[in-house]
Amino acid sequence: MSNRVVIVGAGHAAGSVAALLRQYGWAGEIVLIGDEAVAPYQRPPLSKAYLKDDADLDSLKLRPDSFYVENDIHLHLGTHAHIIDPAARLVAFDGGGEVHYDTLILATGARARRLTIPGAELKGLHELRTLQDAEALRTVLKPGRRLAIVGAGYVGLEVAASARAHGTHAVVIERESRVLARVAAEPLSHFFEAWHRAQGVEILTDAAVAAFEGDADGFVCGVRLADGRLIACDAALVGIGAIANDELARAAGLACDDGVIVDLTTRTSDPSIYAIGDVTRRPMPLYGNRMHRLESVPNALEQARQAAAAITGRAPPAPEVPWFWSDQYDLKLQIAGIAFDSDRLVVRGDMQSGRFSLCHLQGDRLVCVEACNAPADFMAGKLLIGRGARVDLDRLADAALPLKTLEVPTA
Repeated sequence: MSNRVVIVGAGHAAGSVAALLRQYGWAGEIVLIGDEAVAPYQRPPLSKAYLKDDADLDSLKLRPDSFYVENDIHLHLGTHAHIIDPAARLVAFDGGGEVHYDTLILATGARARRLTIPGAELKGLHELRTLQDAEALRTVLKPGRRLAIVGAGYVGLEVAASARAHGTHAVVIERESRVLARVAAEPLSHFFEAWHRAQGVEILTDAAVAAFEGDADGFVCGVRLADGRLIACDAALVGIGAIANDELARAAGLACDDGVIVDLTTRTSDPSIYAIGDVTRRPMPLYGNRMHRLESVPNALEQARQAAAAITGRAPPAPEVPWFWSDQYDLKLQIAGIAFDSDRLVVRGDMQSGRFSLCHLQGDRLVCVEACNAPADFMAGKLLIGRGARVDLDRLADAALPLKTLEVPTA
């Protein structure tokens, strides 16, 4: 293990795989290259605790800076990888400089999708992917100010909740007919929309954005909708999804399709190059090995374990159930599994109380659980999904019965 591993990217996946390589006994050189000037940190709190001033940079960092020195992990921060030459096994940097690799791990993540409409160049338009983005957004969350949020996905709704904590008025603009339209069941969408409205958030659905309007100083002051309405604002956030940063991989000739295509060891079409985290399109063994791109910390950690195991010659880890979470006000949403090909939805608990779970099934087999303030259902659902378990449909809606007791034994 005297070879050099180079990791391009310095997010959750990159920081985790560097640490795991050392934990698994890798004795060779490890070089980690990141665009940002800070060591790997957690990104999910950026839209929640960090925006609400409940977290600082030290609390976000995956590990203290001293960890990298103590474990002989060489950081090249504030450094952008410009090109990969697979034949020479070389990574070149913007502004000069290069590093050779024996094994390369791409962990370049994803970037915010942008709107290409009139006014998109105005000042006061925000996105939220990095610490710098969060710091800029935090400065506009003041009492009495008005923030327009384009996109009602999880990030948009989390920012709306954080804005309300600061006394900022939030108006959420969504082109679909409901919030969370692409990522959640319809009953869950209606629940969160009602909850946000009760907290004073204005929500506009079926509302397409045509342009941003600016003032005389070049700052955004309104969002013009396709139907002509003008939504006044002091600042705006665009949260309409993310695009995989797979340009380096594409230029290097790696197979890509809305992300870098990898196998269950995270190896790409080049056997000396791995890819992990948000940038990848990966097989889902619990769902018939269909290819899918996951954007989540659990996925980043799972793929970091897969890559570290493959590189160090360890046995591959067991496939994990994908899971996600979102914190909004006093609601904790935890999602286990993905509702691929589900044909039945069962509600457990009283949705009006804010404590319930939605069970998605394929026949009588549980494939996804959306649990709101119901951690026991989330944990039980995660285990049952991982086992491919069948459940008792006649008793599933009874929230008084623990979900973990409703598994039907296989004959």
